[in-house]
Amino acid sequence: MILVALRSNLKNRYGSVLAKEVDCTYSHAVKILQEMEKAKLVSFQKHGRIKTIELTQKGNDVAEYIEKIRELL
Repeated sequence: MILVALRSNLKNRYGSVLAKEVDCTYSHAVKILQEMEKAKLVSFQKHGRIKTIELTQKGNDVAEYIEKIRELL
């Protein structure tokens, strides 16, 4: 659901905001995002002390498929 949340809003996002949107703890969201980064689904951009998250093309494709599956259910 983190991928879908990232896809629904095209601007860069923060981990704390994503955690609230998908209703999980910040630490759990960060662990998931780190695994997603290893799979090249998301990338982190650091701007001073702020770290934002954005979807890669692969991540966008996966999020699109997840949305299509949710529509079918």
